[in-house]
Amino acid sequence: MSLFCRNARLVDPEAGTETIGNLLIENGLIAAKGDIATPAGAQVVECDGKCLAPGIVDIGVKICEPGERHKESFRSAGLAAAAGGVTTMVTRPDTLPAIDTPEVLEFVTRRAREASPVRIKPMAALTKGREGQEMVEIGFLLDAGAVAFTDGDSVTRDTRVLSRAMTYARGLGALIIAHPQDPGLSRGAAVTSGKFASLRGLPAVSPMAERMALDRDIALVEMTGVRYHADQITTARALPALERAKRNGHDVTAGVSIHHLTLNDLDVGDYRTFFNVKPPLRSEGDRQAVVEAVASGLIDVICSMHTPQDEESKRLPFEEAASGAVGLETLLPAAMRLYHAGAIGLPALWRALSLNPARRLGLESGRLAQGAPADLVLFDPDAPFILDRSMLLSKSRNTPFDGARMQGRVLATFVGGEQVYRRR
Repeated sequence: MSLFCRNARLVDPEAGTETIGNLLIENGLIAAKGDIATPAGAQVVECDGKCLAPGIVDIGVKICEPGERHKESFRSAGLAAAAGGVTTMVTRPDTLPAIDTPEVLEFVTRRAREASPVRIKPMAALTKGREGQEMVEIGFLLDAGAVAFTDGDSVTRDTRVLSRAMTYARGLGALIIAHPQDPGLSRGAAVTSGKFASLRGLPAVSPMAERMALDRDIALVEMTGVRYHADQITTARALPALERAKRNGHDVTAGVSIHHLTLNDLDVGDYRTFFNVKPPLRSEGDRQAVVEAVASGLIDVICSMHTPQDEESKRLPFEEAASGAVGLETLLPAAMRLYHAGAIGLPALWRALSLNPARRLGLESGRLAQGAPADLVLFDPDAPFILDRSMLLSKSRNTPFDGARMQGRVLATFVGGEQVYRRR
C-alpha cells in the first residue's frame, strides 16, 4: 500500500535542509519526496505544515528483560519509543543476567520481535558478566545479531584485557562503545565536584575523571585501530582529546545524553533523586560547551540514555538512590529546547538524533532519501505542554522533566511505512 504524506516540513539531516513538500512511501520504503502529486489510490496523511523527519535512532536504551521486567519490558519500552518518535532502539546489555552469550542475545532478539512495535538492535557485553576479566565470544555474538559491544558503566579497569578485546574486535570490524569515567575517581560519586556539591554535602567527582578515561581509551584506539564510540562526553575538558583523536584520523565518535544537554548540576536542587544520573549532571559551563560541540559536529550523537528505575530505587537519600532517568518519550521535546534556544537547527539536531547513530551502526535508516526505510516521525516543534510523568508509557517514570514546561509533540510515528503511533 502507498502512503502519501502531504504538505510536510521535510527535515532532511543528510542534505541539511528544511523544505515544504510531500513524501511518498511504497512497500515500506521512501519512494519519492518534494513537489510530487498525490498518486491514485494512495492513503493520504495530512501533515498541515508540521515537521516530518527520520525516526530517532536511540543508542543506549536499557530494557530490563531479562531480570527486572517490573522496571521495563520490551512491550512497554516499544510503546514509549513509538510515542517519542524513536523508531530504532539500540539496547544495552546491562541486564540480569548480562547479554554476554549468543543464547541470551537470541532470547532478547526474539522477545523484541514479538513485543515491540519499533525496531530493536541489541548490543552485547564486551566482557563476561560485564566484570572486565574475560572478553566475550565477539564473533559468535556478531553472528547472532549484536551491533556493538559495551560493558556500559562497568568500566574495564584491566588495560590488558581491554586492549585484547579491542584488538580482537578490530579484526572482526566490531564497534566498541565505552563509558569514559575513571572508575577510581568516580566510585560512589553522585554529583560533579564544585561549590554546589560542597554546600549539599554530597559525594562528588571531578570532571577530570572523564578526560582521564577518554585519554586512556583513545591511546588504546591508536594502538589497536578499533572502531570506538564514547557513550557520553559531558565535560569541556574532554572535548580537546576527542577533537585531537578525530583530527588524527582515528575511527572515533562520541555521544551525549539529552539530560546533559538540557540540565545542569543546580537542577539537583533539594536532593531531587530523579536528577541522579550517570555521569552526574555537570556545570552550566560544561553544558554549554557540549551543546556547542553537538552543533559543530564534534559530538556526533544525542541519545536518551533511557534507564528505568522503580520508585523504591529512587525514594532514597540522594547518594544512595539508583542512578538514571527514563527518556524515550522526553527525548524529542527536550531536544526542542536546544532548537527554540537557537543553539541547534533542526537538520543538525536530526543529524545527531538519527542520521549519525544510524551510520555509526551501519543502518539504512536516518535519511529521507529514495529507497531508505520509511521510519519517520511527524511532530509539531512548537506545541506547548506540561509534562505529567503519570502519563508516560514506560513502566518506570523516573523523569527529571516531571512538571516541566516543554515544547514539541510527536503527532505520528511510522516504522517501515506502518503507523505505530498517532497522537489523539
